[in-house]
Amino acid sequence: MYKAGLFSLILHAIASPSKSNNVFEAFRKYIREKSNVTEEDLVQIEAVCQYKKLRKRQYLLQEGDVWKYNAFIVKGCLRTYTVDDKGNEHILNFATENWWTGDRESLQTGNPSAYNIDALEDAEIILITKTNFDQLCNDIPAFNDMVNAILQRSFIASQSRIHTFLSLSAEEKYQAFLQKYPQLVMRVPQGMIASYLGVTPETLSRVRKQSSKGHRPS
Repeated sequence: MYKAGLFSLILHAIASPSKSNNVFEAFRKYIREKSNVTEEDLVQIEAVCQYKKLRKRQYLLQEGDVWKYNAFIVKGCLRTYTVDDKGNEHILNFATENWWTGDRESLQTGNPSAYNIDALEDAEIILITKTNFDQLCNDIPAFNDMVNAILQRSFIASQSRIHTFLSLSAEEKYQAFLQKYPQLVMRVPQGMIASYLGVTPETLSRVRKQSSKGHRPS
């Protein structure tokens, strides 16, 4: 587990509106693909965005802090996880480019988060405060429609994750992970994949060996 620090210190490097044009062009492209916003809408959206750069192993959120943002990942891979009383990490999810991340429960309730979010790679993120995000949803119907669609997909993904975790064998869990997140296999350490799947590293190693043998040409 990485050394803890204060949330205010973690976010001290948030940049002013003079951010990287490439980062915001990627965000604009994403919004255009997902919604029917106008160029005027995009100007309003960009005006409330904050740019955040994370180094590998740097926290975006720590357990006990209140999460105040909607976070869009332009570059990098992050994980959301908890730590039990024995110091074991339990990974809830991974998030990569063009995904949103954060703690929605803490965001909506204002309660301290039970989760940690950190970067597995150097990352570039766009942050929008809850107040500004809600205002965008209120002012821009196309943006609100996009957000509702994202929330629906997130709910479906959560249901699928619960079903996979409760119902499938270790082999089936790994195959489902490969099919759904093939881009993560080479970016995430195997021990973390094991944690995400709810199996031991030894079990995952055995499953991977069996899977490799099963795909060898006869």
